[in-house]
Amino acid sequence: MTLWYDGPLAAFDTETTGVDVEEDRIVSAAVVVQDMAGGRTRVTRWLVNPGIPVPPAAIEVHGLTDDYLQRNGRWPAPVMEEIARTLAEQCAATRPLVVMNAPFDLTILDRELRRHRASSLCRYLENVPLCVLDPRVLDKHLDRYRKGRRTLSDLCAQYEVELDDAHDPASDATAALEVVRAVARRFAARMDRLSPAELHTLQAVWHAAQARGLEAWFARNGAPELVDPAWPLRPELPAAA
Repeated sequence: MTLWYDGPLAAFDTETTGVDVEEDRIVSAAVVVQDMAGGRTRVTRWLVNPGIPVPPAAIEVHGLTDDYLQRNGRWPAPVMEEIARTLAEQCAATRPLVVMNAPFDLTILDRELRRHRASSLCRYLENVPLCVLDPRVLDKHLDRYRKGRRTLSDLCAQYEVELDDAHDPASDATAALEVVRAVARRFAARMDRLSPAELHTLQAVWHAAQARGLEAWFARNGAPELVDPAWPLRPELPAAA
């Protein structure tokens, strides 16, 4: 019998104008689908003209300049619709969706849908079973006492996964997918008995605990900071009175 982590997976990743899910915008995105471990991948890419200037700090990360996006990017509204429908199609096909740091990528997509489509990600996914696998949450829970950072590049080094072109969404999505397979194999004694749906539920609990631990660490180091415990999607902020 094929284990889930050797079977079909899809992965989603974005590049953005910054790290604020409420205000920043998506400039590129990709969905990668692989039907079996080691198989060929099918990649869908999007390039977006966000309609706002891209800050220099973001350009340094992904290399997408205002001029390039204005000449080659599409308007956000149809792109966000296509991305949301593509994710819904993957969920309808019961492919687990790999998203590194899911609360960022899924939430910023949700906010873009609200901004440009007067809709929400939940509306597109309301009739399909959402099953997210977040390599950051999985690794942090299964190897919680390991020192060091847990960025995608760190996880790729830890699990010997090749990352060819960091901050290209297709490359990052492919690497995240392979990291999930590698994490599951390394911790097979604990992962074999759990289905992706069960892991989806557990990750929400694990992420909340990790958020509380990170808040406590900030407090101990004299820099109190709130860490959102919501996973895989942050709730919409209440409107200002």
